[in-house]
Amino acid sequence: MKQSLISTAVALADLVQRHPKRLTAAIAALLLGGGGGAFAVASLAPDASQIPVRQVLEAVQPLPLQAQAEALDVHSFKLFRSETTRSNDTPEALLRRLGLVDPLAAAFVRTDATARQALLGRAGRNVTIEANDREELLSLKTRWINADTDSHFHRMVIEKTPKGFVSRLETAPLVASTRLASGSIRSSLFAATDEARIPDTIATQVAEIFSGSIDFHRALRKGDRFSIVYETLEADGEPLRAGRVLSTEFVNAGKTHQAMWFQEPGQKGGYYNLDGQSLRRAYLASPMEFSRVTSGFKMRFHPILQTWRAHLGVDYGAPVGTPVRSVGDGVVEFAGSQGGFGNVVYIKHRNQHTTVYAHLSRIGVRKGQSVGQGDQIGAVGATGWATGPHLHFEFRVNGQHQDPVAIAQQSESIPVSQAARAAFAQSALAQRVNLAAADSLRQASAQ
Repeated sequence: MKQSLISTAVALADLVQRHPKRLTAAIAALLLGGGGGAFAVASLAPDASQIPVRQVLEAVQPLPLQAQAEALDVHSFKLFRSETTRSNDTPEALLRRLGLVDPLAAAFVRTDATARQALLGRAGRNVTIEANDREELLSLKTRWINADTDSHFHRMVIEKTPKGFVSRLETAPLVASTRLASGSIRSSLFAATDEARIPDTIATQVAEIFSGSIDFHRALRKGDRFSIVYETLEADGEPLRAGRVLSTEFVNAGKTHQAMWFQEPGQKGGYYNLDGQSLRRAYLASPMEFSRVTSGFKMRFHPILQTWRAHLGVDYGAPVGTPVRSVGDGVVEFAGSQGGFGNVVYIKHRNQHTTVYAHLSRIGVRKGQSVGQGDQIGAVGATGWATGPHLHFEFRVNGQHQDPVAIAQQSESIPVSQAARAAFAQSALAQRVNLAAADSLRQASAQ
């Protein structure tokens, strides 16, 4: 049977190749014949003139659209827009950028003390308005945080009433939300965080957190990567300021560094690695938040004496006025002018440790004053034997000069107490999950 079907198919194919025109004509005739049959059937229908006709009349009720049309005529649309204030704004300029042409609103902003203080001469404040379809102001809101608080924000509201515009000032609590971010180092930490749209305050915190274990001035490598979990402080759902770094991971030269914020009950909070060791060491790695090393702890050609000699400290290049901080807790041993050091501060720490901060443009402490780690003690300058603005920093142990970076990395840390171990472990587990999620963002963007 199968062989018979194959033979038939071969014969048909051969017929098509040898007589294509005849086959086409046969198919056309078959189609025409079918059309003729259809015509013959149609012609047997009754004559249309003999079909009875009946007329039907029905009353049609109009749809109730008139009321809707009248409502649309009187309906007014509300428009919402946002803009950021500029320091040189006039009331008219600000309202114009918001799409409003409202002389009465502009006059109110100019004459009302609350509105004028909140809006004029203030750069960077977000303003949200509600307006009608005639480009007239119905309400305006702006929010801000004062430098002296992290818990509340201020809200200034302008509203249009039947008697005219009114303003009021309100205070409300900030709401903290969590954000994840990650990135890779190509040139510098701040360039990488800018690319990842991470606020500078968060980048500075990361540098501070790892300052005892990573030298951000000299040790960063292209390809180093980081993940950050941090807070943002929001007002009515609008982010106003970055908060605290909750956890972070930094992979530097193949070595992974991790940290998370933890506060034991009744104690001051701080950063720990995820195994429970405090990252707060006795000394910071740098006396400035962020700068560049211009001369390390090594032999160098002295720019003034014109001879090779040991450089017994570390020089940090920075503009005049850059804040200088104490790298550890201690007492000011000397604060004043001293030969080639110019304006200099000596701080005495425990274990016969002394730190020196030279070439300062100004001194902010006095002899005998107690200072804490991170306290500002002066500002970068070019006093004494200095060829340009920089800070010369020394670390001495029993009067002998030591490498400050090495001392900071070797200083001891304090672990989480035994009583807080369980709570810490639970928090650390949650932060590991958050850091993994943050790193997945970096991997996704790289693909």
